[in-house]
Amino acid sequence: MTFRIWPSQRIRQALADGVVAARMPVVDRQIQPASMDLRLGDRAYRVPASFLPGPHRTVAERLGDLATHAVDLSGPNVLERNCVHIIPLMESLRLPADTSARANPKSSSGRLDIFVRLITDRGSAFDDIPSGYAGPLYAEVVPRSFPVLAEVGATLNQIRFRQRDTGAMQAKRTSDVTINLDPDSSDGIVGYRARRASGVVDLARVAAYPRDEFWEPLFSVPGRRDLVLVPDEFYILASLEDVQVSASEAAEMVAYDTSVGEARVHYAGFLDPGFGLPEAGGSGSKVVLEVRSHDVPFLLEHGQRVGTLEYEPMLARPDQLYGQGILSNYQGQGLKLSKHFV
Repeated sequence: MTFRIWPSQRIRQALADGVVAARMPVVDRQIQPASMDLRLGDRAYRVPASFLPGPHRTVAERLGDLATHAVDLSGPNVLERNCVHIIPLMESLRLPADTSARANPKSSSGRLDIFVRLITDRGSAFDDIPSGYAGPLYAEVVPRSFPVLAEVGATLNQIRFRQRDTGAMQAKRTSDVTINLDPDSSDGIVGYRARRASGVVDLARVAAYPRDEFWEPLFSVPGRRDLVLVPDEFYILASLEDVQVSASEAAEMVAYDTSVGEARVHYAGFLDPGFGLPEAGGSGSKVVLEVRSHDVPFLLEHGQRVGTLEYEPMLARPDQLYGQGILSNYQGQGLKLSKHFV
């Protein structure tokens, strides 16, 4: 079955029609070329374990059984490392019968190693919202490397709407992503590894934290272009390829592909129309990879395939492209940490 992705103007129409509703008006900066940012509500519920409600229960019912206490997000408050928080979102849905949706962490969330997944009432899968769903949305939020300071209205994940195409079946276009372990700059840095001991990151503060207090730079070794991933350490690396997403399609990175190794290579997988396009200011854009190896040490070599990008057609060309006057933080990027670090 073929799907087409709603562009920004169709998302605005969905808001006007009540397909997407919110407790507070949606602001322009939430609307991206092929997705919409979702906002945290004013309470985070601590639970002892991640869960899915299953086909017969709501998330609120499960929270009634599992929640140990609530964290007040009406003002800035700390979400602790490796603690599971369930946060009702400000947005809710009333999807048409021919439209489903999918969620992903935002780029900054992925680069901060914040594990974010969307949950729906009676849901049996994370991040996938079935066609015709009507109800509230929740985010499961687990900071992994750094405790974070969050408050109501913060945006950690985003949603993309997929409308069934009744036309001819189209094969999904894919492209390989390989790793760059040959430094592009004179400093010799090929990646970063999160430090185990660090301070709190305030999600609202941009360019506020010295890089070296939170990240260990990884340098190339003369005569070698490889890196051993230590299990459960968190790395920021970059693709070898310059990636482009045309105005007529949207892309998503496959997060976990066991055929290329026991490592997750991306936590924030959406690439919007215009990413990497010269006309949108993106010439030379790399895919930044958020990498965590599992179970065993894993040797990466320069140019090794580490993942796959999948492309889906747009329902129409967006009325704005990624990076084209919408304050996109990562257009034209190379190896780059989240916007919080300098």
